[in-house]
Amino acid sequence: MRALRAGLAALVVTMAMPVMALAADRAKLQDFLQVTGFDVALESIRLSAESAPQMLGMQAEDFGTEWTRLTTDVFKTETMHDLALNILERTLEDDMLSHAADFYATDLGQRLVEAENASHMKEDDTLKHESGEAIVAGLERLESPRLEYLKRMNEASDTAGVSVRAIQEIQVRFLMAAAGAGVIELQLDEPDLRELLSSDEDVLKEEVAASALTGAAYTYQSFSDQEVLEYTEALEHPKMRHVYDLMNAVQYEIMANRFEALARAMQSLQPSQEL
Repeated sequence: MRALRAGLAALVVTMAMPVMALAADRAKLQDFLQVTGFDVALESIRLSAESAPQMLGMQAEDFGTEWTRLTTDVFKTETMHDLALNILERTLEDDMLSHAADFYATDLGQRLVEAENASHMKEDDTLKHESGEAIVAGLERLESPRLEYLKRMNEASDTAGVSVRAIQEIQVRFLMAAAGAGVIELQLDEPDLRELLSSDEDVLKEEVAASALTGAAYTYQSFSDQEVLEYTEALEHPKMRHVYDLMNAVQYEIMANRFEALARAMQSLQPSQEL
């Protein structure tokens, strides 16, 4: 479970999904996904599926070449984009969309998106994590204000503060779907499973915060302190916070949806086994 949890923690999410009026039209939303880089963030959800078998006591290698085919099919970019557009069409107000899009359309915004896209799609998580840790350690030694900017940035982009519960919810939905599909024999009912996963919630919170900090340190290493501060302040704007709450909620729902689909699809590849 810890392996999948680590993968999910790298994609910090929230669960609150506010219902809004005056939602933006689909054409604007498609442009919004691209200019903000949210389209690539959605595509990167596929990478977190690599650790899913470990959560079930298996390895991706157990499925051979079929695992790549399966994850490619379940985590189709078009499917995830359609899910995102369907939700955002009903929930994202036009003025909120314009506020976020205007920032990301600037020179700084586009350079940030380029850096974030590259970080999202980098498959060597070990290298990214170790590099981020080294940067954080260096900032601590220098007592750099940049470290505080990065922490503020992460807090601003997860204002609902429920990313830990989102990770736990994805785990529950994945395991219950796997049990329902006969992929595993789950010896716990859903309430007991939730209690088990919440037993180390404090540890998970620390892991999520540490992962977010090292990830941000790695992603924004080429930007000046002033640019990092400018981005932090942009994320702290109430409208941007609102947009991020919604975008995180959308990302969470798509992850949970696709992990449930993955569990059902695994039925054809692996006989049942006890968890």
